[in-house]
Amino acid sequence: MSELTHCITLEGGDVTFSCPPDDTILRSALRAGIAFPYECNVGACGNCKFQLVDGELQQRWAEAPAWSDKDRERGRFLGCQSVPGSACTIKVRPSALYAPVHRPRRVAATLTQSRPITHDIHEFHFSLDEPLPFEPGQYALLTLPGVTGVRAYSMSNVAEAPALTLQFQVRRVPGGKGTAALFEGLQPGMRIEIDGPYGRAYLRRDAQRDIVCIAGGSGLAPMISIARGFAFDPNLQDTKLHFLYGARTSKDICGRDMLEVLPGFGERIQFHAVVSTPEPGDADATASHTGFVHELADTLLGDSLRDMEIYFAGPPAMGEAIQRMLLARKISFDRVHFDQFY
Repeated sequence: MSELTHCITLEGGDVTFSCPPDDTILRSALRAGIAFPYECNVGACGNCKFQLVDGELQQRWAEAPAWSDKDRERGRFLGCQSVPGSACTIKVRPSALYAPVHRPRRVAATLTQSRPITHDIHEFHFSLDEPLPFEPGQYALLTLPGVTGVRAYSMSNVAEAPALTLQFQVRRVPGGKGTAALFEGLQPGMRIEIDGPYGRAYLRRDAQRDIVCIAGGSGLAPMISIARGFAFDPNLQDTKLHFLYGARTSKDICGRDMLEVLPGFGERIQFHAVVSTPEPGDADATASHTGFVHELADTLLGDSLRDMEIYFAGPPAMGEAIQRMLLARKISFDRVHFDQFY
């Protein structure tokens, strides 16, 4: 063990774990199997805040949106950005909700191919040097050439033993350094580090209820992963999945071709697309609905949502609108699954 690896102790007990100098307190805790609360993993949500009781540490991203001046004054830090400079004692309340199904690991990966899905979404395939199991709907952190920090992207495939392939469906963000590195800088044969899996919005295999997947933009990836996992899970053969995709125009619609090849499409698996700003000629497009995807879910499924497992991923505004709709229908949020990305 490196002399720079520090021991982290949770206050009020005998729980300890090691954090090496190139890792964060949050990720090291999860690698040790500790149920450390978190969500976005990139400094935006604040769910991984903890209190520093004793020791020294640094924040990788001092300008992280979720780290306020008040946090600094009170000795609160972000687990996903904290790197210890000594042995530390921290105050955090682990919760079984965050216990990792698969402990995250860092593996080397090679880009094998990429393909366009729409005009601004591509799918990237990576071959892994060693297996990395994950649950449908989870995400990983990619270290990309020329980019400071990591970028979080959801897997679109499912893990098949020995889980040596990861696929990501990524929407190009104008001016985004991460997507520029993927779309322009990374070429087949180039290698990167991938860290995962993370995320709690994964397929609940023991839930014997119908499912609705609501996606927008590159939120397509985790929802496709969940649909693929659903299609082949013997425990879910008596349930149905409704896949709703929200797009701006017809050229942004995607996902149907990936679902059509799954067993049960058209019977157990239904696809619906909606466009928010139809253009001339959209009348003949794939979408049969106009409006926003949360409105489609509300109209199409109504009160039956109360009896479903609900998964969604997409832009923040879409996620907020879906949550308001579900609250209005008095949906129990213990059956609602999403990971916050900003």
